[in-house]
Amino acid sequence: MALDRTIGVEDLIENIRAYNPRTNAELIRAAFAYGGQMHAGQYRHSGEPYFSHPVAVASILTEMQLDDATIITALLHDTIEDTRSTYTEIRDRFGDEIAELVDGVTKLTNLQLSSSETKQAENFRKLLMAMSKDLRVILVKLADRLHNMRTIVSMRPEKQVQKARETMDIFAPLAGRMGMQWMRDELEDLAFKVLNPEGRGSLMRRFIKLQQETGDVVKKITADIRAELRKARITAEVRGRAKKPYSIWRKMQDKGLSFQRLSDIYGFRILVETEADCYRVLGAMHQRWRAVPGRFKDYISQPKSNGYRSIHTTVSGRDGRRVEIQIRTHQMHDVAEAGVAAHWSYRDGVPSENPFAVDPTKWVAGLTEQFEAAEDHDEFLEHVRLEMYADQVFCFTPKGEVIKLPRGATPLDFAYAIHTRIGDSCVGAKVDQMRVPLWTRLKNGQSVEIMTAAGQRPQATWLDIVATGRAKAAIRRSLREEDRERFVKLGSELARVAFEHVGKRATDKALSTAAKQLGLTSVDEVLARLGSAELTARDVVETLYPELAADTGEEIDATRAVIGLGPDQSFERAQCCQPVPGERIVGISYRGKGVIVHAIDCEALAEFEDQSERWVDLHWHSGNHPAVHTISLDLTISNDAGVLGRICTLIGEQKANISDLLFVDRKPDFYRLIVDVDLKDAEHLHNVMLAVEAESDVASISRHRDLDRKP
Repeated sequence: MALDRTIGVEDLIENIRAYNPRTNAELIRAAFAYGGQMHAGQYRHSGEPYFSHPVAVASILTEMQLDDATIITALLHDTIEDTRSTYTEIRDRFGDEIAELVDGVTKLTNLQLSSSETKQAENFRKLLMAMSKDLRVILVKLADRLHNMRTIVSMRPEKQVQKARETMDIFAPLAGRMGMQWMRDELEDLAFKVLNPEGRGSLMRRFIKLQQETGDVVKKITADIRAELRKARITAEVRGRAKKPYSIWRKMQDKGLSFQRLSDIYGFRILVETEADCYRVLGAMHQRWRAVPGRFKDYISQPKSNGYRSIHTTVSGRDGRRVEIQIRTHQMHDVAEAGVAAHWSYRDGVPSENPFAVDPTKWVAGLTEQFEAAEDHDEFLEHVRLEMYADQVFCFTPKGEVIKLPRGATPLDFAYAIHTRIGDSCVGAKVDQMRVPLWTRLKNGQSVEIMTAAGQRPQATWLDIVATGRAKAAIRRSLREEDRERFVKLGSELARVAFEHVGKRATDKALSTAAKQLGLTSVDEVLARLGSAELTARDVVETLYPELAADTGEEIDATRAVIGLGPDQSFERAQCCQPVPGERIVGISYRGKGVIVHAIDCEALAEFEDQSERWVDLHWHSGNHPAVHTISLDLTISNDAGVLGRICTLIGEQKANISDLLFVDRKPDFYRLIVDVDLKDAEHLHNVMLAVEAESDVASISRHRDLDRKP
């Protein structure tokens, strides 16, 4: 829906008066004149006068029927940033409220939301802070972005892609989260047009062909629905439309369907006067057409957090074609269109008192509260993305309390939503009184019962099961605490052995002194780093007794290199991950084979997740290991005379032995080969790879791991 670029102040005032007869026309005129004066001589990339942009933004907000302060903010939103205007001058001319709003939009404009992850996380926090002060700042910014996307063709191609990606990742989901689905749909489609013009064009061509083959399906189905409503004597307004290209594209990607197999590409809304009529309409639709299982949602009895209320159902309509229907009252529709902005909207000439509009202050508080638990930048961004895109499901506790969760949530998310303690101690779940795996995806209306046990602790695999930021943060926090306790205990034993090797004792005083020398905060920090292999026992001993460090003991027997085995247990290194001393390890016991030692991050461990009785907690002896631990290196080198010989010499200079060599790919210019090298430990491996990587004829070097070589 393009806007008139030449709209004048009187046209703007007339648009506002249509929904707000009491508008302060003089203040609107003053803001229009001031904005035009400040932007005089400035032009957009398209060559138009720059002030046409703030006017267009104001016009978008009049369509949303917003208050005078928001409209005036739109007219002035670029003055502080792009002109000689100041906060003080705007405050003196238009008052504190408008000055604060303009200043808030200016600060948002200066945020680089598509910058590096760390900076992006901090800027998201600032965005949420701006929202918490006055949500109208975000409304102006969203309207600003919408107009920029409508006119994006005048930007440089690389700038178009940057803006489109930022729109798709941030502004479109934010509009959706705020309940303004129409704006989300348009922003996504405008960004889709830039990011994937071929895909969008292909969809449009298929859609036009479908219309030519089937005729005006929307008109036919609308007529069918109206006929059924007349039979049921229900007065209603019926609206039908084809879905936006990006909405269709996303559904094709999510479901892995071709366009021909995608049936529900049309959407219909039925607007009625009362809530009771909504359910009468639902009955009439289901009586006439067969409902599609799993496609019913009642957001009237369980509204979304942004105030959205509607009944969603999908039926097999004309010619078996799936038809998606939304049923709501006119008041519910106002909120569905305006979302959180409905709080400032006007209706029948007075500020709206829509009973379904949410209090924006409470809404923002609820949103920000969900992000406060994040302890680092990655967690915070994960929270934002999960929550922005969330489509909610509503489940019940055994006592009938409602728990709201995002689509894709599991019983574990449900447990953490009740309380962190419940989540941490969860051992099982029942859904509708049936025992289900913890990774089960919950559906609307299900009753969930969580089973707990006192000794249970969160497992690392849970991170792949849960969908909510709250659950992920709680699991990570617990794992960190649990790991730390284990690492401190392990580090204490490593320190004791290392100090005894040089005839000393690992006293608190000695370790405290070592902590200061190493720049660490406490003895526990030293022990935790020892236990997690971030620090070696030799490092600690050298810090205090450099003259004794060279004599930390004889070479360790390779057959006894691992600590944690039972008296009669032997071990083998797993060939899939080839762990070496200095790396974190875990053992898997086999009947008749002893224990197979894996690196802690080995993908092969996934198949043993449900066999905890086979896991053995292991760690390497600290000290001088012999160079007998074979690892495989994946090398790509130039196909030139003498290159392979130089590589072998480099490895030999690092006191490492090549035990095998296999060419896997021979090209005229490059060879790719797998080299088996016998090494002492992780540090030895690092030194070898560093020396080889520095050779100019080496294109790449990496550690080769082969899951097919499992025990």
